[in-house]
Amino acid sequence: MAVQKREKTNYPGVFFRMGKRKGKSGEERIYYIVFKQDNKTIEEKVGRQYSDHMTPAKASGIRSERIEGKRTSRKEKREQEKVIQNAELNKYTIDRLWNLYHEHALDRKSIKTDEYNFDLHLKNDFGKLQPSEIITLQVDKLKHNLLKSGKASQTVKHIMGLLRRIIRFGVKKGLCGAIDPSKLYFEMPKVDNQRTESLNSIQLKNYLGALDKEVDQNSAAFLRLALFTGMRKGALMALKWEDIDFEADFIVLRGDAAKKGKTERIPMSKLTKEIFNSIERTPSLYVFPGKNGEQRKDFKRIAQRVRDNAGLPKDFRPLHGLRHAYASFLASSGQVDLYTLQKLLTHSSPLMTQRYAHLADEALQRAAGVIDLTFGNTNKINK
Repeated sequence: MAVQKREKTNYPGVFFRMGKRKGKSGEERIYYIVFKQDNKTIEEKVGRQYSDHMTPAKASGIRSERIEGKRTSRKEKREQEKVIQNAELNKYTIDRLWNLYHEHALDRKSIKTDEYNFDLHLKNDFGKLQPSEIITLQVDKLKHNLLKSGKASQTVKHIMGLLRRIIRFGVKKGLCGAIDPSKLYFEMPKVDNQRTESLNSIQLKNYLGALDKEVDQNSAAFLRLALFTGMRKGALMALKWEDIDFEADFIVLRGDAAKKGKTERIPMSKLTKEIFNSIERTPSLYVFPGKNGEQRKDFKRIAQRVRDNAGLPKDFRPLHGLRHAYASFLASSGQVDLYTLQKLLTHSSPLMTQRYAHLADEALQRAAGVIDLTFGNTNKINK
């Protein structure tokens, strides 16, 4: 198509050519401005008559701004926009880092919780920010608001920890610079990890009775094992029949299902062995299979029902509380030292087992009190 002849307007340096109208039939004027810059004659397109609502007067105004250096050309604007777009593509916000982190963390046991926490608590306030744009005050505000809303300190710690892991992932992968601790510091809420549950003799009797009344005795066996072995919920749900050594009387806790990622063994008592033998076997590899024979994901409903039927306090954790009850029974028996208890609980550090030390001390005190029963009142002996 031949180039249309440039037509003059009533404004100096403003011209137009006729061209096909955008989006509709017919023609429209396409306006151009001509001016000198650095001894060079420059011709620039400034807009169309209809699609850009351009007029000779508007074009003349643009020409004046270009001459005075107050306005950039369309080409310069496109180049600037391209620079900005490229900068955006290379900009690693928390949103982008989360997506990359998520891809690398799909095998984490807590990934579903992380997804929930990110979408609900981090995305809106931090998603569009780069790590370098986040300051301590913002993280402190997050902590304050979460605690004020009634979130437990441990939950708040998990949410803050997720944000910190995302940033550390970005630093490790070279996607963002290391954080300056003078600008961003995570002061985690204090968490009381010393909470333990125990059952007195009456509560234990009521709990075992509630288990006996359960219709699904296979599920009841799960809770009996939690109480009689101290095994974690995750380890029990991941337990396969091949993990149980009925000859040597040991239970193998596989590393891929263990909290520490390390394979360990715990002894199997006669009572525990009887529980395993009472479980109805299925074609599944798992001792407590879920849907389609796959690993079961939760036992919360039955655990809460048994707790309530036994009349235990509402704050007694229906699954993890059984692990603490197991440890409390052994520590207070006076027959199990803390080192052995640490091995039975598969604690990585003796500090974790130390919470039961007071029960062991009480057992020692009871043992020391036997001397009083043996010799009677010391005052009588002196007389």
